[in-house]
Order: sequence, then structure tokens, then C-alpha cells
Amino acid sequence: MSEWKQKRFWKEVAAVEGSDGWAIHLDGRSVKTPAKAGLILPTQTMADAIAAEWDAQEGVVDPTSMPFTRSANAAIDKVAIQKAEVADMLAAYGDADLLCYRAEAPAELVERQSASWDPYLAWAAQHLGARLHPRTGVIHESQDADSLKRLSDRVHALSEFQLAAFHDLVSLSGSLILGFAAAQDLNPLLNVWAASRVDEIWQQEQWGADEEAETVAEIKKTSFFHAKSFFDAA
Repeated sequence: MSEWKQKRFWKEVAAVEGSDGWAIHLDGRSVKTPAKAGLILPTQTMADAIAAEWDAQEGVVDPTSMPFTRSANAAIDKVAIQKAEVADMLAAYGDADLLCYRAEAPAELVERQSASWDPYLAWAAQHLGARLHPRTGVIHESQDADSLKRLSDRVHALSEFQLAAFHDLVSLSGSLILGFAAAQDLNPLLNVWAASRVDEIWQQEQWGADEEAETVAEIKKTSFFHAKSFFDAA
């Protein structure tokens, strides 16, 4: 039996402001999340983006074409009910941050990692109050506890909608520091994404591009850029 798929039944979509935020109405009826919670949004920018996604649907509803809706659903149905746990998970990236684990050789890769990643660590020390130290090799060495606490406090201060986006900024880049750099507009987003792929780009230059790996990387890049847009809308 084929899976039932929702078809468009509405004629009009509207973003409607209420006392607790913005709702999406389909012919006057409020949209709910998959868990049947109210889809209540923190800003008009986010509500307008989600309304546009619903209005663009024709025939069978395609959830894959509705990234803002899916991110908002995740914020409400998943992040909000376990916000502290999600924040703890993301803050833990700081103790094993991508930017801190450096190659021993070859010298060109070592230099490239340093040139790309050292400025982000310096920025984190100055502007986030967290000095993380590079390591050579892959053996874990704990970072300074006070620095990790400052980073954790910043993560916990994010709203559930910001945290839903921040989850992807961190997990897709592999770096808590790059996640903050993207969120705070330190550099153009493409530059931040490129910093997360220093090692992969090096491997491509040595051995050639892998088509399947490049396809996966492009999907991740699209998700990374969407996460930034969702974070800004929150």
C-alpha cells in the first residue's frame, strides 16, 4: 500500500500575529507541528518565510521543499522539550573542536590549517572569552574548563529556535567556534564553510575529487546555509 500523502486543500495562507508570537493560517485554520503543538513563531521574518513555503505548495505537499517549516517543527517538537540536553551536546564540541586538531605532516597542510583556523581561535579568545589550544594529532586533550564553561553559557543562552539552527551550524562544520563565527557574522558564510573543509579540500587536491563525496558535501553546504538563514530569522 502506498503511503498517504497530504494534498493542498487551502486557498489562502496568512502569517497572523498573536499574543504569544506568529501563527500560520491556512484558510483561517492554524497550522500545527507533527506533534500537534501550535506552530507559533518568534518573528514575522520567520513566519513570512514559512507562509511562503506553504503558499508555494501545489498538488501533493512536499516537505523537502519547506526547510523553514521543518526547522521550526524541530525547534518546537524536539529542541524545546530537551533544550538543556541539546545545548549540552553542542557545547561539548568545544572540548574536541575541529579547529584544535592539527596534522603532524605534510608541512603544506599544517600551514594551511594554521592559516585558516588560527584566526578563528584568536577571535574566540578575544570575543567569546574562550581560549582553545591547538593539538597535534588525534589524541584527545581536554581544553581549559573556564573557557568551556563560557562557551557553554553562550550556547545555553540561545532560544530554542536559535538552538535548532545552531545545531546544524555546529554539527555540519564539526566546530563550535565555526558555529559561533557563522551565527555572529564574523566572515562571509562561504568562508566559514570553507574553513570547515580544509582537510577535505586538501585530500581532493592530492587524490582527486570523489563524485559521491562532493554530492554529500553540497547537501551539507545547502543545509549549513539554511541553518544560518533560520538562525537570523529567529
